[in-house]
Amino acid sequence: MVPNILLIVPEDTGLELSCYGDTNVRTPHLDRLAAEGCRFTRAYATQSVCSPGRASILTGLYPHECGQIGLATHKFSMYRQWPSIPTLLKQAGYRTGRLGKLHVLPESAFAFDHVWTSSAANSFGSRDVVEVAREAGAFINNDDEPFFLMVCYADAHLPWSRQEAGLPRAPITAGDVRVPAAVGCDSPRLRAHTADYYNCVSRLDSGVGHLLAELDASGKADDTLVIYVSDHGPQFSRGKCCVTELALRVPMIIRWPGVSTPGTVAHPLSSQVDVLPTILDAAGLEPPTHRSGDSLRPFLDGGSAAEWRTHLFAEWNASHALKLDGGLFYPSRTVRDDRYKLVLNLLRGEPNPTERYYTQWQRIEMGCTQAEIDAAPRHVRETYCRWRNPPEFELYDLHTDPCEWHDLAEDPAMTGIRDGLVDHLLAWRQDTQDPFLDPGKLADFRTHHDAVCFEDRNVGKDPDFEWPYVRAFAPE
Repeated sequence: MVPNILLIVPEDTGLELSCYGDTNVRTPHLDRLAAEGCRFTRAYATQSVCSPGRASILTGLYPHECGQIGLATHKFSMYRQWPSIPTLLKQAGYRTGRLGKLHVLPESAFAFDHVWTSSAANSFGSRDVVEVAREAGAFINNDDEPFFLMVCYADAHLPWSRQEAGLPRAPITAGDVRVPAAVGCDSPRLRAHTADYYNCVSRLDSGVGHLLAELDASGKADDTLVIYVSDHGPQFSRGKCCVTELALRVPMIIRWPGVSTPGTVAHPLSSQVDVLPTILDAAGLEPPTHRSGDSLRPFLDGGSAAEWRTHLFAEWNASHALKLDGGLFYPSRTVRDDRYKLVLNLLRGEPNPTERYYTQWQRIEMGCTQAEIDAAPRHVRETYCRWRNPPEFELYDLHTDPCEWHDLAEDPAMTGIRDGLVDHLLAWRQDTQDPFLDPGKLADFRTHHDAVCFEDRNVGKDPDFEWPYVRAFAPE
């Protein structure tokens, strides 16, 4: 018998959960899910903004492979209708449903039988996680056919709301929290924002609790694979829209009754691209030939895969395309092995607009001010300077420096490690047909991107707008 599948995708949350060791907040329902299943400690987003990460989850492809290299809000789109989780499962006889936003284009690529969105209950402006659970329960109990349900929560996207629909019942305040270590700066202002981020995380955890209670009440929990994975990390300075660990590390918890061993903690280099093949494995379906991920099933009982990746990749392309900010186009590629991480900045030597977006323009209120940066330790100040004007390569020892303060790329003793990672990164870019390997395509995209950013129209509201790259970059 094939299992039901419940895929839970929150917004903008990293490893800030008590089951991952964070002491700022208690997340008892996600802790329970981890205790009953398998918790992955080295899971990564493919790109740290919503649409690309979600596209990778649903297609098993990296953003530059599928085409979703920026936000659907600004009409960034996949090249074509790739095989996707809901479409493949629907073809196999599953009922398919989605609660909350999709934010991947074209939406026609995803065959959901039932879609529920609500500005009053599950949006950036209003978050009633109990109502979301009720809607989920109605879908789960609607039929006896196997179901695939994707539940997308608005938490913890901005604005970081202290309390919504009575949750959390006892919000925490600035005196209760520490700013994430990778931010590097500290102030009463930052701690107040941090507290509200954790209030969002607490409400999200309550929502997952209500959702799992609906599943339990349906009598279908023992026949349901549950996967919890975020789209990317939180929107602090050096977080969302970056290629740092804070931006890319995501929680991934899988409970597969009869397959996963309760309390398992797994450490493979894993990615959002592994979600599709894992789900298709559970459904007894062959994954698409054109994919970048593999099933995580071998790790769910504490075992290992006979062959598994030794290197993991991520990227940054673009996000906004707004006149206000000039866009956030600063493409980067990353590769990590068991210990070291390499960053390649394709526009090295030029100012990074993402840093200006956070710290100089203060478009994001919880970005660090220059005064807060100046008050930080020297290694933090140096890191913010490097973020402002990145070099071609950055190299970090994630075992000794998990917050990526100390760039080792120019250390003569690290030349062999750096060059080896450069070779692995180039091979991956060639294998996945990275369009920005071609200087002409990079230049053409930049020309179009910059022109769009300084036009007086909102391309997201223009029904006739299409990025030229969607056709120009489409792989053969």
